This record gives sequence, structure tokens and C-alpha cells, in this order.
Amino acid sequence: MRFTRWRDLAATTIIVGLLVNLVVQVSYGSWPPLPLLAGSPLLVLAAVETAFGFSLRARIGRRRNAPPVDALVAARAVALAKATSLAGAAVLGAWLGVAGYLLPRVGTVVAAGADMRSAVAGVLSAAAAVGAGLWLEHCCRTPEDSDDDPRDDWGDDRTNGARG
Repeated sequence: MRFTRWRDLAATTIIVGLLVNLVVQVSYGSWPPLPLLAGSPLLVLAAVETAFGFSLRARIGRRRNAPPVDALVAARAVALAKATSLAGAAVLGAWLGVAGYLLPRVGTVVAAGADMRSAVAGVLSAAAAVGAGLWLEHCCRTPEDSDDDPRDDWGDDRTNGARG
């Protein structure tokens, strides 16, 4: 399994953002008001994963006589981290697509002002989820993993152009 690549997250965010923006352009007039806390579940998930990451990092590094981590727990944590960062990137794209539609209309459409606050809250929550997923994935690295490995974050070998 490879570490999550930024380009995969960016591609997901951009594609979903463009698709949602098109949907919003066609159907915004028939939408109910967006709830201000619509993105808050991702913020809660981000907080839980961040705390779990700190705990897991201490256990993997065997700090403060922490108990060892079962390999299955670590594998599940990596799967959760990858899923959270990818889902967060998709939701981030969706909120950015909504915000991209609303931003030019905030001064002219009354509903756009309130919905823009919801979109900003959603963007912040989704960005937090992406960050938390990447943090948890980082915390699952073993002490033997080298931070100097050029394949860590990009998924390909930057030193000689070979694919990993």
C-alpha cells in the first residue's frame, strides 16, 4: 500500500468541485437553505482522528512505555486515514463548487449570503478532515520508515524518474 499522494487528492477535489458547480448552476434556485453546520460531522471526525493519530504515534514509537500496536489495528488505521483523506477531498471539492457558484452572487442574491456561510464552514470542515486523514496516515509510519525516501508522499521516485 502506498502513502496517499497529493495529486490524487487534488484531482478528486477539482473533479468533484467542477461537477458540483455544474449541478449548482442548473438547480440552485430549487434548493432549500443550506444548514450552517452541514459540514460539522467531518470536523468531529477530524478531531477524533487527530487524537487517535497522537495516541497511535506514541504507541508505534513505544513512547512512555506505551503498549505495542497490533498489526491489524495499524492496517485498519491506515485504511481509515486513506478513506478519510479521499472522502474529505471529495467533500472539499463539493463545498468549493458550491462556494464558487455563490461567491459572485453574495451581494445580489439574498439566499447566497447565508448559504455562503454554510459553504465556508463546509470547506473548513472538509479541509480539516483531509488534514486529519493525512496526519493519521503519517502517524502509522514505523520508526524504520525514512523521511528521506522520495517515494513517501508522491508515490514515484523523484530521483531517477522511475515508477514505484
